[in-house]
Amino acid sequence: MNATELVPSVSIDNLLAQRDAIVARLRRAAELILEVEDLSVAAFGDDSAAPSLTCRRANACFPGSTDELVKRVDAAAWDFLMNRSGLRTFMDAAARAQWQKDIYERKVPSLTLENVQATFKELFDSRREMFERGVIEVFRHLSWDYKTNNPRLFGKRIILQHILDTWGNAGKRTTGGPSTAGCDRLDDLIRVMTVLDGKSEPDHRQGAYAVLRERFNFRSFSSEPTPIAEMISIRCFHNGNGHVTFLRPDLVDQLNVIVAKHHPRALPPDPGGGHV
Repeated sequence: MNATELVPSVSIDNLLAQRDAIVARLRRAAELILEVEDLSVAAFGDDSAAPSLTCRRANACFPGSTDELVKRVDAAAWDFLMNRSGLRTFMDAAARAQWQKDIYERKVPSLTLENVQATFKELFDSRREMFERGVIEVFRHLSWDYKTNNPRLFGKRIILQHILDTWGNAGKRTTGGPSTAGCDRLDDLIRVMTVLDGKSEPDHRQGAYAVLRERFNFRSFSSEPTPIAEMISIRCFHNGNGHVTFLRPDLVDQLNVIVAKHHPRALPPDPGGGHV
């Protein structure tokens, strides 16, 4: 499997070459600054009044070691790769959140062709596990405070919290754009329903966040139902909640099969009970 087959929308060879060029210049810059310090000490002495850069002692020339700077470069490169390549398409919400955490904390592997191939293979091989985990996590996090939500199965409609970002108190609440975490949960459902319908996994870059961003922002708010991927319709409210209506009852039955696989006692014993 070559780089083009891995992520056809991004030139891996070009990205790796640019990353290596940046790293090489960072290391060379560090070496040059230390050479300047050596020359300074040789010329003016090692007393406290000498114009030494004191890079060795106080690490003043860089905000961290060179290795730390390289980690920042790799984290930025992985973030770019994940966003532009479509690799996130294979991830459920939990996997995306973990990747974002690793990128923020710079706990990602060096950006090499081997590591890109290994990461892609791991994501691809675990897609079935993430496929089902996404459904279970949405089901587990449904609030049973809402009568629409059924604690035993997915019905005709569900209410999901935090689909939109909001702040303020109940009397004066401000609604921003769509929530990344909330839209990831929606994408988990849409991805599973799409695959169960015999279609390819939808690209996350055209997922729920992209659709809702056109409807909801600081300047506009629409309470009209918004269809997504011909699988669901969602109405969003100022409290940030989204009321989801499933457009394919036959696929909801298959979602409930996944729920029953992981929670055998969740579904009612009578399979003819239908939807709520």
